[in-house]
Amino acid sequence: MEYIYAALLLHNSGKEVTEDGITAVMEAAGIAADKGRIKALISALSDINIDEAMAQAQPAYAPAAMAPPMPAQAPATAPEAPEVEKPEKKEEKKKEEEEKAEETGMEGLSSLFG
Repeated sequence: MEYIYAALLLHNSGKEVTEDGITAVMEAAGIAADKGRIKALISALSDINIDEAMAQAQPAYAPAAMAPPMPAQAPATAPEAPEVEKPEKKEEKKKEEEEKAEETGMEGLSSLFG
């Protein structure tokens, strides 16, 4: 995708889309350019009018004045305050989770030697 972006950047700035140009854009962005991909892109773009392709790809947007009005939204309610767990319960849960993880791991090992 970054190769296509580099080609579009060159085209948008009025420069010719060439292998050297794409390589320079890629290197400026800190991306290692693959010569094979660049050659394939240049070959694929040789028969394409980029302006025409972009015009066909852009969806037609209605101007803001022509857009239908948005319905009013109800004011957001304040979220309820979450319950604060005591540190002791967190430690207990953590120990239980570790024990369950060990048990699950041991079940897998028993199937290997079963």
